[in-house]
Amino acid sequence: MLLYYAFVALHVLVCLILILVVLLQSGKGADLAGAFGGGATQTAFGSRGPASFLSKVTTGAAVVFMITSIALSGLGPGSSAKSILETTKQAPAPVKQAPAPKSQTKAPTPEEIKKQQEEIEAKQKQAAPAKAPEQPSAPASKPQPPAEKKK
Repeated sequence: MLLYYAFVALHVLVCLILILVVLLQSGKGADLAGAFGGGATQTAFGSRGPASFLSKVTTGAAVVFMITSIALSGLGPGSSAKSILETTKQAPAPVKQAPAPKSQTKAPTPEEIKKQQEEIEAKQKQAAPAKAPEQPSAPASKPQPPAEKKK
């Protein structure tokens, strides 16, 4: 566990160094010519001169950061390969089957549907007072022509 905390401390220190070194570096067009649009003095990948001290420190800090990240992922608490099922001491409870939802019940047959409709219509006729005799309605598919007016 002490090794883990040592890696955490080293990782945090390297993170701070990496942030500081990156912020201290100047950009590609930071010279005076870059301010006036004359950044053509440098090549596509930066100047051809030897690497500066800050770029070497950045590379070293990045490598150490990656190594400590990989080490922390393996050393971290809770990285053991135990299954939850292995740690459970109780026997699993028996599974009870729930009653089938209404959507899984038997679908009514057309005869049953017709019978239910007739029962509902009979109840509606008994409940509604007889106001006027029912007139036969025309089928919805054939509209009736308007009645002609006599002169």
